[in-house]
Amino acid sequence: MTSRFPSSIAVALFSLLLLAGCSRQEFFDNAIAWERDSAGLSPQEITVGDLHISYLSNSEANNGEILVMVHGFAADKDNWVRMAGELTEQYQVYAIDLPGHGDSSKELDRDYQLQSQVSYLHRILRALELDQVNLIGNSMGGAITALYAARYPDTIQSATLLNPAGVFRYESELNIQLEEGNNPLIVSQPGDMKRLAALALEQQPFVPWPIYGVMEERAIAKREVNERIFQALTDSASEDTFTEALASISAPVLVIWGKQDRVINYRNVEVFEQYIPNARAIILEEIGHAPMIETPERSATLVRAFVESDDVRSRSGQ
Repeated sequence: MTSRFPSSIAVALFSLLLLAGCSRQEFFDNAIAWERDSAGLSPQEITVGDLHISYLSNSEANNGEILVMVHGFAADKDNWVRMAGELTEQYQVYAIDLPGHGDSSKELDRDYQLQSQVSYLHRILRALELDQVNLIGNSMGGAITALYAARYPDTIQSATLLNPAGVFRYESELNIQLEEGNNPLIVSQPGDMKRLAALALEQQPFVPWPIYGVMEERAIAKREVNERIFQALTDSASEDTFTEALASISAPVLVIWGKQDRVINYRNVEVFEQYIPNARAIILEEIGHAPMIETPERSATLVRAFVESDDVRSRSGQ
């Protein structure tokens, strides 16, 4: 499944579990637990007011810089395991399930607009007593990360945006499908998960079929809340308001974008570079919407170099 879970090992594990009579759900749970453990991550939970929050953090704590990873729409904390496994020995990593996602609270009447999600993230980080963090966000999580850096500048050492949402000046394949009345980001029937993976990922990692099946079943079960969140994102502040926030970011920002992104056109990186005062961008060839899944080692290398850069270290007073 990842650099730490090559296809040969996955096939061997799959065969052993089948011989042991494991169900698809048991196989899924065992595979996810194996991958988290291999990445040096353990599942954790915390109650933050009316929120139940699930997250992953280092199985063995260290004194490294804090990396907080924020997933995209309809995704979850496990999207980061592939990349995080390259970083847990050096850094203290937190991959958080935002409200409405993963194993965190999923109330249908909650406000899921971007600015509200920024507030939820701030409450979560305060409850975890995390200050001076390096925020890393993908897609919707990239937009949340950017807005967080603008609103809470004193708590941010750096911000890394992977294929961030928030700006849609250049049309993508997703835009075309949405205009036709089809939303491929919301899984609602069998077969949708593979179609979503084909849209989002240029480089698809090996995933044994039972895992796709369970992932699809879980996504279908979350259809209603995903529709609610997507509508809230659509209703969020205008692009003009978003770019105004970008212009106020003082932390160093790295934008990483897969050039074959069919969800959000990579050319929108121009807007992030234009408005963020201290930003630089890296375009990855032959990569789609989720670099941390498609090329975890390289993504981790880029994050490590950025976090260790003079700009970031000087901001943290090192």
